[in-house]
Amino acid sequence: MASNHQREELHKAIWSIADDLRGSVDGWDFKQYVLGIMFYRYISENIANYINQGEREATGDTTFDYANLEDSEAELERDNLVTEKGFFIRPSELFCNVIKSAKSDSATFTDSEGKTKNIKDNLNEYLEMIFNNIENSAKGTQSEDDFSGLFDDIDVNSNKLGATVAKRNEKLLKILDGIAGINLDYKDNDIDAFGDAYEFLMSMYASNAGKSGGEFYTPQEVSELLTKLAILDKKEVNKVYDPACGSGSLLLKSAKILGKDNVRNGFYGQEINLTTYNLCRINMFLHDIGYDKFNIACEDTLTMPKHWDDEPFEVIVSNPPYSIKWAGDDNAILINDPRYSPAGVLAPKSKADFAFIMHSLSWLAPNGTASIVCFPGILYRGGAEQKIRRYLIDNNFIDSIIQLPDNLFFGTSIATCIMVLKKGKKDNSTLFINASKECVKVTNNNRLTDKNIDNIVKIFKDRKDINHIAKLITNKEIAQNNYNLSVSTYVEQEDTREKIDIVKLNNEIAQIVARENELRKEIDKIILEIEA
Repeated sequence: MASNHQREELHKAIWSIADDLRGSVDGWDFKQYVLGIMFYRYISENIANYINQGEREATGDTTFDYANLEDSEAELERDNLVTEKGFFIRPSELFCNVIKSAKSDSATFTDSEGKTKNIKDNLNEYLEMIFNNIENSAKGTQSEDDFSGLFDDIDVNSNKLGATVAKRNEKLLKILDGIAGINLDYKDNDIDAFGDAYEFLMSMYASNAGKSGGEFYTPQEVSELLTKLAILDKKEVNKVYDPACGSGSLLLKSAKILGKDNVRNGFYGQEINLTTYNLCRINMFLHDIGYDKFNIACEDTLTMPKHWDDEPFEVIVSNPPYSIKWAGDDNAILINDPRYSPAGVLAPKSKADFAFIMHSLSWLAPNGTASIVCFPGILYRGGAEQKIRRYLIDNNFIDSIIQLPDNLFFGTSIATCIMVLKKGKKDNSTLFINASKECVKVTNNNRLTDKNIDNIVKIFKDRKDINHIAKLITNKEIAQNNYNLSVSTYVEQEDTREKIDIVKLNNEIAQIVARENELRKEIDKIILEIEA
């Protein structure tokens, strides 16, 4: 119940900030400010706590506080901190000190041109300078790629914040105050605070903005199911990979379930959307994943894949965008791409789903598992998609197909599926699971409970037939069904209609007819008597 309480408190706090800004900042843009400032607060507290702990242990001075140190003193440790943490923040530029300075009439700063300015009156410029300083602190170091452009989406000079500098600063201070009031102890919370804030902001605004949040964020319960399927019976793995990583919720779920230290070589992902790519990197930092333990790239996974030279991944988890367009056979080179060429055909230009699946399979380790959310149409459509299914089944790469409940994802009511891929299967069969009833209804959406997740994982692990729920089908039989992979083709739906005893019903009808005949005779007698 603690997690529900924490989630409610987080939502109330975010809603309060949103309410203060209502009518001034579009919801979709507001999301960037809230999450960006949350990140700024987090790394401020993260580096301050790190320094405080080290200094107090080394000197025994329990009152030491980095936030009270002079900038000139802190600068002496800049290089060491950048090596250890990947970035550096001056004490005066910490989140807690900026809020104090923004409320002071006398606090000043020196801008890039050497001019002294009042912080309260120029808060937007001050924040922009701080964000640039944080990013620049990593330049020329191993962490440069991880910090470059992280604050690009927080436009402190945007007219959307206000028509004048004074109005913009007023809004910025409200956001800073609001974020300061949120309980964001990321490590001790039972919920994924950042991810939950992201999901809540999606639900608040995405529909009004005409944007779908489903491609950016996978609900935490679905993330947990995907991850538990992929890491089943594994205590540690080499790496975790998501080819369409969005804001990183799936990668981080692996860190939480396995323990980040049990992912030896770190977390890898690729994301085409620049804003979401920034959010993913921010999310890694927010969950205390060291800059040297993640590698997130921004590019089109299907045509410009990164991480080519890395060893294959033992865990791949993904919720790629459904049926998006891609280059396909318009690009003559792709049919020879080693990721796609084994199937002898490319995914249709209008439906890239199988391109993501073939990409994931190509980068999967021989002992690895990939669990991928799929649009149901790819399981039964003909043409190129059927040929790819044939390749996957004939080569025994598909371990299981799981039918999920509908209304699990934000932005779509479609009942999606999970495809589980393996290269080292022990049998030549595919397990089909109908998990469409494994959910509870929450307002207009369905959610997976811990019990639902455990049930699905147990059925997946046991790999046994269960009436109306699970069926283990030989690949030969699937081939005879034209490589149709729809769960409903193999798992018979339970007939919930009332069972009727025909013999009993016939006897009851006979009795009714007999009684009717008796009554008819009685009525005829009465009529004869009346006529007489």
